[in-house]
Amino acid sequence: MSGGPVKTEAVVLRSMRYGEADRILHLYTPHRGRMGAIAKGVRRARSRFGGRLEPFFRLQLELHEGRGELLTVTGAQTVEGHPRLRGDALALDAAARACDAVSRLFETSEPHPGVFHLLCRKLMLLDRRAGGAAGDPAGGARPGALAFRLKLMHAAGLAPQLGACASCGEPEGLVGFSGAAGGVVCGACEAGSFALDEDSYHFMSEALARPLSETPAARDAALGVVERAISETLEHHAHVRLAPAVGGI
Repeated sequence: MSGGPVKTEAVVLRSMRYGEADRILHLYTPHRGRMGAIAKGVRRARSRFGGRLEPFFRLQLELHEGRGELLTVTGAQTVEGHPRLRGDALALDAAARACDAVSRLFETSEPHPGVFHLLCRKLMLLDRRAGGAAGDPAGGARPGALAFRLKLMHAAGLAPQLGACASCGEPEGLVGFSGAAGGVVCGACEAGSFALDEDSYHFMSEALARPLSETPAARDAALGVVERAISETLEHHAHVRLAPAVGGI
């Protein structure tokens, strides 16, 4: 990376106190991937940054790149602050889990503009649905969270193979799912797999095909199978272990 000024959009994934008045920020950007930055003096009462360098803010940032690993924030304008999300504990938790998933799966400076825009879309949907009915917290938290993770896996080249047996290519008699194989498996290759019901298969197929705003519904049991498929695939192929998709699961 060359030194000097840097201008970029970014989502604040995490913000941590540092020293007496500073903050360390974990950022995700469209063209520089994940970045670290320091915001000096931001915790002072008269800081010109106000409260905008907090998690889940989408910002237009001006940064200075020096010799160290951390860039220095020199300017920040809010693109989207997601104010409703911040008043809803369930939506906040969902946003934190979404940001954590991006941080773990895309931890380098490699650019993934699609991932940046997917995260922005997820935060916007959570903000839009915050404060919803008790039976539909944050717009159906678990289906939405699992659909988001499936789309992240697709961006990372880890989407589960659903069209044919991931081990032998057989298109018929698909009865199980294998994290090691990376997708559905047929009866002849089912050793080490777990049963995959039609509802779980349908959810994964539709979640990958539809936009986030049109996440399919599914029974809790099917969602549990989907979450296991996601977890075992990521653990085997990316060596990443994510927190449960929603709290209390």
